[in-house]
Amino acid sequence: MTTVSLLDVASYLPGEPVPAEFYTDYPGAETALRDHSMFKPPAYRHHVAQNETAVDMIEQACQPLIDRHGIAAIREVDVLLVHTQLPDLPFVGCGTEVARRLGCHPEWLIDVHNSGCASFVYMLKLAKQILSSTDAKTALICNAQNAAGQVFTQSEVRRMAQASVPGDGCGVGYLAASRESPLLATACEHLGEHAGDMTVSCEDRKYWEAGRSQVRIGFTDAKIAKVISRGNRLVPDMVTRVCEQIKVATTDIDILVTNQPNRTFLRNWHEALALPPERHLDTFEECGNMFGAAIPVTLDRAIQAGQVKDGDLLVLGGFAHAGDFAGAAAIQWRAGPAMAGRP
Repeated sequence: MTTVSLLDVASYLPGEPVPAEFYTDYPGAETALRDHSMFKPPAYRHHVAQNETAVDMIEQACQPLIDRHGIAAIREVDVLLVHTQLPDLPFVGCGTEVARRLGCHPEWLIDVHNSGCASFVYMLKLAKQILSSTDAKTALICNAQNAAGQVFTQSEVRRMAQASVPGDGCGVGYLAASRESPLLATACEHLGEHAGDMTVSCEDRKYWEAGRSQVRIGFTDAKIAKVISRGNRLVPDMVTRVCEQIKVATTDIDILVTNQPNRTFLRNWHEALALPPERHLDTFEECGNMFGAAIPVTLDRAIQAGQVKDGDLLVLGGFAHAGDFAGAAAIQWRAGPAMAGRP
């Protein structure tokens, strides 16, 4: 099969960092769950502006790719895959508007509505399949997380412990049929038996119906226990599976990038994989839980900081929602002509 490479990533964080006190000092703030491993707040997170859309965020995130590769390369992508945490319009994904803003006319344009916090991995798999089995040559994959500054800042939701954990951000990846930074393997699994365990709560109405109750995640003690149990297991399992595909031990991973749900998951995952914490990238304290955008944003920030070296074995992994999807991908990161000039 044609070798497919992740040539570059870029990201965008909206606004100034928002401190934890925005939530913890809010009148009537819930205290019972503040120290729970699922809800202990990060020091900072970012929020989308009131009129900032998911497409605005993607456009901002793509600008470094345009600067490095040229507008023509981005406009000529054959594949455009987009995951938006909170679509700005009912029924409609934002992929076609992204294409309009960037001036793209991709043959393959898919709004990915599943795979949540691991959607970057799933889109890598989809892009690899398309690029290696069709005439398509390049792909752009986009993750926009825009729920923190909209859903979790509502007056009633803001009081809840769950509200202080999410943060907004956007990450994008540029792929090509090439050998410069090859995608070595992917492992993805849809776990239908866990579908439906993540719910939203609006009390006595459906979320689109008029009413006074505010949309929030429907957490219960039983659901929290399920998420913790599944999350602790799923990510190490998928990372191990992808390492087995390329015949390396998990201890050979140079850089691990996962979704960033909370401190406890991050610690448990690298301990389960016998990796030192410095090899497991962590943006939770600065950015909170960015859901699907966490993997590309965290990777981009690490590359800019010089933490990812040429030739590193890079493994990405995560799980979605209450455990209905999990995936991992292995990449041999090595700089080539496409990376010239990046930090």
